[in-house]
Amino acid sequence: MVRVFADIHEVIASQGEHLGYTDWVTIDQEQISLFADATKDHQWIHIDQERAAEGPFGGTIAHGYLTLSMLAHFSQSLISLTEKPTMSINYGLNKVRFLQPVLSGSRIRDGVELSSVQESPKGYLVTTTHTVEIEGQERPALVAEALGLWVP
Repeated sequence: MVRVFADIHEVIASQGEHLGYTDWVTIDQEQISLFADATKDHQWIHIDQERAAEGPFGGTIAHGYLTLSMLAHFSQSLISLTEKPTMSINYGLNKVRFLQPVLSGSRIRDGVELSSVQESPKGYLVTTTHTVEIEGQERPALVAEALGLWVP
């Protein structure tokens, strides 16, 4: 469910709040294989279904960076501004931990906390903490602190 803020000042006032959870998204073999092609990372654990079935996870797994790249999709499905910035760009990551692999066919979702908003000469540096969960699993797939630069 998208949380709609009127403007950056409303976002600033919400620092420290949990913004909610995204819908579940299935990570299937086709997506994993396309990511392997895009990144040229064709390690067998990602694309060789027969070999991976006998490997340590019982099947192919998503690349950690594929799971991380889903933050772009998840972020836009959780937060929106009525008075939108001119530009919003990825500014980087402070911390990323891959805690558990995502098996092909698994469903994942993101829980997001608005950690901080700091004004800078270029705009507003928005820090969010993401916890990507795997349906039916106790441990999350990853936890990441992401930075976005919102230019007024």
